[in-house]
Formats: sequence, C-alpha cells, structure tokens
Amino acid sequence: MAEKNWHEGSTLPIAVQAVLCLAGTVAPARAFALSDSLTPPDYIGQLGPNLIWEALIAGVVVCAFLASVALWVHSALRRTRRSQLRRNAFVSSAMNSLNQGVVMTDAQRRIIFCNNRYLEIYGLTRSDLWAGMTGYDILELRRKRGVLGGVSDDEFYEKAASTNGLITELPDGRAILVKYFILPNGGSVATHLDVSEQRKLSRQLASTKQFLESVLDHVPACVAAKNIDDGCYIFANSAYERFWGLSRDYAVGRNARELFAASSATSIEAADRAALEAADGRFRNEFEVDRGGERRMVASIRIVVRNESNKPEFLLLVFEDITDRRSLSQELESTKRFLELVVDNIPVALIVEQVKDGRYLLANRSAETILNRRREEATGLTASDIFNPKEAKLIIARDEAAIKKRGMITEEHPISTKDGLRLFLTRRATVLNDAGEPQYLIKTHEDVTDRRQTESRMAHMAYHDGLTDLPNRAAFLQALTQMIEACEGTGEEFAVLCVDLDGLKEVNDVFGHALGDKLLIEVAQRLQDSARGGVVARLSGDEFGLIIDGKQPEAGLALAQQIGDAVAQEFLIDGRPVRAGATTGMSIFPHNGADGASLLANAGAALFRAKQKSRGTISLYQPEMDQQIRDRRVLHQDLSMAIKNGELSLAFQPQGVARHSVAESDIIGFEALARWQHPVRGQVSPAEFIPIAEESGLIVEMGEWILREACREAASWPKPLQVAVNLSPAQFMHGDVVGLVHSILIETGLAPGRLELEITEGVLIEDFDRGLALLRRLKALGVRISMDDFGSGYSSLSYLQAFPFDKIKIDRAFIINLGRNPQSAAIVRAVIDLGHGLEMSIIAEGVETVEQLAFLAKEGCDGVQGYLLGKPLPIGKYANLVGRAERMELVLKTG
Repeated sequence: MAEKNWHEGSTLPIAVQAVLCLAGTVAPARAFALSDSLTPPDYIGQLGPNLIWEALIAGVVVCAFLASVALWVHSALRRTRRSQLRRNAFVSSAMNSLNQGVVMTDAQRRIIFCNNRYLEIYGLTRSDLWAGMTGYDILELRRKRGVLGGVSDDEFYEKAASTNGLITELPDGRAILVKYFILPNGGSVATHLDVSEQRKLSRQLASTKQFLESVLDHVPACVAAKNIDDGCYIFANSAYERFWGLSRDYAVGRNARELFAASSATSIEAADRAALEAADGRFRNEFEVDRGGERRMVASIRIVVRNESNKPEFLLLVFEDITDRRSLSQELESTKRFLELVVDNIPVALIVEQVKDGRYLLANRSAETILNRRREEATGLTASDIFNPKEAKLIIARDEAAIKKRGMITEEHPISTKDGLRLFLTRRATVLNDAGEPQYLIKTHEDVTDRRQTESRMAHMAYHDGLTDLPNRAAFLQALTQMIEACEGTGEEFAVLCVDLDGLKEVNDVFGHALGDKLLIEVAQRLQDSARGGVVARLSGDEFGLIIDGKQPEAGLALAQQIGDAVAQEFLIDGRPVRAGATTGMSIFPHNGADGASLLANAGAALFRAKQKSRGTISLYQPEMDQQIRDRRVLHQDLSMAIKNGELSLAFQPQGVARHSVAESDIIGFEALARWQHPVRGQVSPAEFIPIAEESGLIVEMGEWILREACREAASWPKPLQVAVNLSPAQFMHGDVVGLVHSILIETGLAPGRLELEITEGVLIEDFDRGLALLRRLKALGVRISMDDFGSGYSSLSYLQAFPFDKIKIDRAFIINLGRNPQSAAIVRAVIDLGHGLEMSIIAEGVETVEQLAFLAKEGCDGVQGYLLGKPLPIGKYANLVGRAERMELVLKTG
C-alpha cells in the first residue's frame, strides 16, 4: 500500500500544472465577459463583426488545443503509473525471492516493505502486520511470539548495526544473522539470514581443529607450523614447548630470529628455505641449535603443505633431540624412523575414537592391520561395524572401562587380522575436554604375538636345560612335589636318583667343550631310554636326577645299574670314541625325606659318599650321611659369619732364592694364606673350609678380603718384597676381578709389580677365551701372574703356550718324591728347562729338606717355598725379614 500511495502522489504535480495552464487561458475571456455587468465596452462597438468572430474562433481553437494537451497529459500520466506499478511488482517479486528476510522503514521507522522470507523465518503472516506499523512494533510482535531472543530494542538495533551483526538463537535451534543499515534519507534496511548451517560447519571445524591439536599434543615429537610468507609460527605442540622452554602463546606470531639465538635462527631458516626449494616439498636434515647456552643436535623433517589449488600454504616441521643417542647405529635408525614420523607414521597402531558415539575419527597406517581395511574406510565406523561380534563386545567393554577410569589402561587381547589371530598389547588413554569430560579415547595397539611366543620359549627355558632340553633343577623339584602329593598316604614308594657323569672334565680337557656338550646330549638320551618315561632332569653341569616308582630299593637299584651299563657303553661322537661312567646316589620316599628338597639333598649326600668310595658305584642314603651333610652346612654357615665378623686371619709363608743352603736363600717374598680360628672348633684346617668356600661361592667374598688385607699388609713393609695371593676360578667367573685388583692397588698404595697373583688351570678350563682375556688385562695392570700347582692338571702345556706367565709353581707332589723317585726328578728337571725356555721363572713349593733344596739349586730352579724356609705364620713372626725389626731398632736408637 505504501508503494502504491507513493506512486499516486507522484502524478499530482503534472495534473496540477495542466489545470493551471487551462485556467490561465480561460480566465481573461471570462473576465472580459463579466466586466461591466456583461456590457461590452465602448471600444467593442468600434470593432468590426469580422474581427470579433475571428477573435471568438481563435479562442475556441486555443481552448481546443488546451483540451488536447490536457488529454495527452492525462494519457501520459496513466502510462507512467502503469509502468511504475509493473516496476514495483518486479522489485517486490525479486525481493520476495531472496533467501534472506528484508525489512525497510522510512525516516519515521514506519515499515514500508517486508518480504515473504522475513515472515517465513519468524513464523509470521501478512495478517500479523498493519498499516503504519513501525520497527519497534514488529520487534514487540516477535518478542511475544518468542522469536526475538533476550535482547532489548536498543540492544537489537545497536548490535545489528555493528560490523558482525546480531545472532538471534530461535527456539527450534536455528541461528539468524541480522544486519541493520541506515539509509541517507533517514530510512533503514535490515537483512535477516539463516546461518544455522554455517554455524554448524563452523563448530565442526573448531571441533576438528581442537581434535587435531589434541592429537598432536600427545605426539612425543616436537611439532610446529609456520607461515611461509613471514616465517612466523602459527602452531607449536607440548613437546615443542618442553624442548625450547617457551610457551606456545609466546612462540605463535614470532619468527625464529625473535625466538632463538642467531646461530640457531640461521640454521632453522636455511632448513626452511631448503624445504621450500625441494621438488617434493620435503627436506630432512640434522643440525645444531643453541638452547639456553647448551648445544643440542636435532633431526628435523620439514614438509610444505599445499592447499586445494596446489599452492604452498604453510610449512610443517617435526624434529627430535638426538644429542644423546646420535652415535649409536640403532638409535640412528630409530631417529630416521622418527624423522618420518607424524601421527600417520608412529611405529604402533594408533586409533582415536570419539567418546560420545564410539566412532573412529583417526587411524594411522599401522592400524590398517587391525582394522582389516584402509584407514579412510574406517573413519566414522564403530567397533561393531569393523570387528566380529565377539571381538567388538570385548573391545567396547574395555573402551568403556578406560573412559570410566579416565586414565591409562594397559592390557592384552587377541584380534583377528588378515594374518590370523594375533595378540595385541593395547593402551587406552582418555582425553578430557575443557569441561573435564571425556571427549576422545586414544588407543595404541602393539602386536606382541612374537614377543609372547619368545617369552613362552623363555619360560620353557627357565624350567628346561638349554643344552639337553631336559627339565632343570626347578622343574625336577616341582615334579618331586607332585609325586609326593600323589603318593602321600597311599603307602607307595619311589626313589630319587642323583647320577654324576664320570669323565666329563677329562673329555672337555682333551677334546674341547663342544664335544663335551655333545656327550651330555647323548648321555641325556640314554638316561631317558633307561627311565622309560620316568622323570629325567639335568641338575647341574654333569649331574642328572631321576624319579622311579615301584618297590624300593629294588626298582631304584635296578634302574641305577641299568644307567651305569648304558653310560659305560662307548659313545661315538664326531667320529671319535668316547668313554664315560656314572656314579649314583639314591634316596627313597617316604623313608629318607618327606619333601622334595630333603629327598634331593639326601640323594646328593648318597652321591657324595659314592664318589668318595669309588667312581661308578651306587650308594643308598644312610642316616649318618645326613649328619655329615649337616656338619658341612653348619660349617658353611659358620664360615659365612666368620667372613662377615672378621674372624679370618692371614698367615705368610716366605719364598726364597734357591741356593744350596737355607742361609744362602735370600727371602724374596711371601705367600698370603687364609687361616680360620673357630670360636668353638678352634683352628679349622684350610683343607676343610676352602672346599666349602669354593662349593658355596663364599670364596668370592673371602678372596676379596684376602687380596685387600695382603696388599694392605705388604704396602706397610719397609722392604719392597713380593706378596703372592691365590685367586679362585670363581672370582674370574663372578664379578669384575680386574676392576677389583685395580681398585685395591689404588686403595692400599701397593706397587703393582710387588703383587703376584697365583691361578690354577681351572681359570682357563671354565671359559678359555674369557679367562685368557682377563689374565691379559690383569697383566696390563703391571701385576705378575703365576701358574700354581703345575703338573697336577691336564692341559698345562697348552696354557703355557697361550699366555706368557711370569712364574711357574711346581706342585708339591713332585718335590716330596725328590731323592726317592727318579721320575719325579726327571719331571722337575724338565719343568725347569721348559720354564726357562719360555723365559718364565720357576718356584718349587713343598721344600722340606736340605737335599731337596740342593737339588733344586743345582738344576737352576729360581725360587723355593716350604717348611724348610718357614711355616705359614702371622707376619709379626717375620718382622725382621720385612724390615720392621731394623726400623724398630733405628727408632729406639734415635728416640
């Protein structure tokens, strides 16, 4: 209506002008006719009739002309009005076709136009509007209908007139963007656009951005992104913050020059340029950076990220601190993998799940093995869509447990893959949103199938012998326990056999350990054949255990005899005939023990007695054997306490130069020997407690004490004499013997050249290569190495060839028989010649007579040791030999 009224008013000036023109023409004639009461003036009578008629005709013509003009003007006005109406109808139709609502007001804020879209948006109709309705009226109408939102009229116009406009939230969830414009003539135009879909997309974009940032924040690598144009950082993850010690808020918006030292910034900018110039938009390198004055080496990968138009948009960089592991090849390989790492390339399967609906949002390439499909195809699916019902039920239950816990859950479960059923180690971690509610569930899956199989094999190895694959001692004790439980209370008996393989040491010494191992395998097979399904185990190096049921001791003795016969038969190994034997000890349940440990210990006691009697025999356990074992155990416990309580002491036996008489034999050193004064037993013989120390392993602790005390004592002697200390093979097998000697020398201040370490061939027999390497390292310290008990072993000559010993010590067994046995003299003479030929000193131990001393001096022996020179005594008894008596005398004189 307003438009229509506005168009009618626009024709008014033209009509008024036409009427005024007509009035202006007729008015003179009317005035003329009415003048003087219609009486013609005097001068008319003077006119001729023709002139008057011409004047009348002219007036009629003028009137006709004016009428024509008026008709033309009226016609033109009607055409103009119809054109304006058509134009207005077109504009109105166009405005009503817009996808946004439009409201126009005049300067008095009266509504002059409102399109259909506006009415549709707010649920209004044309009948709701009235003529002269203002903008405030329609706002009040919307407020009553509940489609205005909680704003006042002034707030509405103020916010709508701002640059960003006003967002109105409607009850049905729609969002309307209102923008208000004031026209130059004082009127206004307001647009109303439904932006619900745009806001939804905006929220999704923000959620996606937050999700990606959350994922990147959990990546252990340092990840950052920067603008290509100005090099300013636009993103940095938590690892980046930790590395540089900078907050991301501080880093974002700044470039490398503003953040880092000049040298670091130069390296970073050079790497950025290289990435931009690379053909594939990728660049990997390693360079140093200055982090708080500390030089750190980093490995980085830079990737140019392009937009849909394939134009560079920003630079993504990932780097790792490789300073501490750069030199190791394995770590270099790990670094190489890390440099190629982003979320998509971490070495375990990574899946990110949305908590609210359980849908997978992200999966890396490694996860395709678990998902059995391309990762792109898994996005948007749930566990129920991907896995079989049984697996899906388990996975969903564990996911819910992790979400409920809001922490890390680690567990293993099988998952079907294209390679079959595999066992995966799964870690689940819940990511919370800003409100502290679970938003994402991050899951990593590591295939541990092969590892668990290896662990299973290791578990098998824990209860089985690695060489023979027989059950070991632990498994044998378990079997004994099960056998006892089965027989307990039934009156049934069974025997436990401990079988010692005779001759294994000789085989190892003569043919080598490789052939000895093959012999053990063959023996194990013969024992299994003899046992016929019974339990057979390898208890130690050359000792086996068996369990045999039946009437005892007959069944046990029969099996022991059968085993002896089987092992006594010749073995053919690598084409070589090898012979061995078996010595057996036996205990019987329930007479000789009620538990596995007791039965095995008693069978071992019987074996010990059998070996004492004769190799190849069979011995049944007797109660008195138990007393012997108990005595040894008590002595072992006492020895352990003696070492801890300092009850041991050292005795020193002199070593002298071999001369024809004792007086001529100058003392060159002492051998330190352990002595034990038991508080109850009195003096315990070394022959009794040293074997116990060797068997129990106490020799390692005791040997360290002896070495330290001997070195400390020798360092205090005024005379720089030698001190000899025995080292046990156990000290070479357990612990760092080289480090121990070195530390004791430094601690005591003893010169290395004064220390002589005596070893037996057992050091080299156990592990020849390792023993040889340790001896060379000891010799490199400057100490002297002596071969003790030479001639009593099996392979001494080969050891002399392998290692340059400083001294050879002839075993006392050959010295005792000098003068009585020509063979002993020949052997001693040969050893002396052999040693000198190898440029090694020779010392004979066990010299007790002048005749023995004279023989050794005549044959050129370098040194002697024995009761003839002196017994093992406390060093105080030899104070004059070590120079203390002279010093004491000097002190007394000067004092």
